[in-house]
Amino acid sequence: MKNKEQTQQWADEATSPARKRSIPEGLWIRCDVCSSILFRRSVENNLGVCPECQHHFRIGAQERIEQLVDPETFEQFDEALAPEDPLNFVDVKPYKERLEAAQKKTNAKDAIQTGYAFIKGRKVVLGVMDFSFLGGSMGSVVGEKIHRAIVRAADQDLPLIIVSASGGARMMESGLSLMQMAKTSASLARFDAMGGLFISVLTDPTTGGVTASFAMLGDVILAEPKALIGFAGPRVIQQTIKQELPEGFQRSEFLLNCGFVDCVVDRKDLRSEISSLIDYAGK
Repeated sequence: MKNKEQTQQWADEATSPARKRSIPEGLWIRCDVCSSILFRRSVENNLGVCPECQHHFRIGAQERIEQLVDPETFEQFDEALAPEDPLNFVDVKPYKERLEAAQKKTNAKDAIQTGYAFIKGRKVVLGVMDFSFLGGSMGSVVGEKIHRAIVRAADQDLPLIIVSASGGARMMESGLSLMQMAKTSASLARFDAMGGLFISVLTDPTTGGVTASFAMLGDVILAEPKALIGFAGPRVIQQTIKQELPEGFQRSEFLLNCGFVDCVVDRKDLRSEISSLIDYAGK
């Protein structure tokens, strides 16, 4: 009986908070695909790609910009543009509260950053969407910033690069959000008529109204590996048509085989691929 009590006492001491080693929160992450437990810093040093299975994690706009452009060359414009709530939209919580939370989380006014940058010495107009801001949804401000970026690229005869990561149109802005699909598409049509070069980069996920507008209008459409790309989601489609979908449906490689995407490019190769395309187009 005494030995049993001593054993329990030793176990309690060994597992007490005072004896446990302190491990900083967020030091390790789990890969969504291969389930490997990964040291966060090693993933960050690998551009947000799993070193075990090459799964491309979703990354924010700021991290994407730092990876893609030459150091300290990104010059943001229209940074002060911020969304409002003209419809006084409320679902579980007011739209204004959702905006405030997203702005605090991302330190950005809305779901896209636009500006001038250099990619391997080539000056471009760059737009990068951020899925962590309300699912990268496109509202009035996102549409306006894309339109203004297109106008700047046209006026200065610069290549336009837009990196998409979005769930589609922003439901909290209703018809005002849907209007951005036509607005951005019309702006790109004028840009194309002027001989502009638009390289569209699709990342996981690119869906809904963004896919149905500017994201699929690139002169060249690049996609990261295994990115989800489509309009409606695969579950919605399967439930609607009552059929099993092909393996890999709506992933980058599937769209490449169907001719909707020009090239699937690993994240580490994006800079080189974009700069080569700019040179090939004579821009």
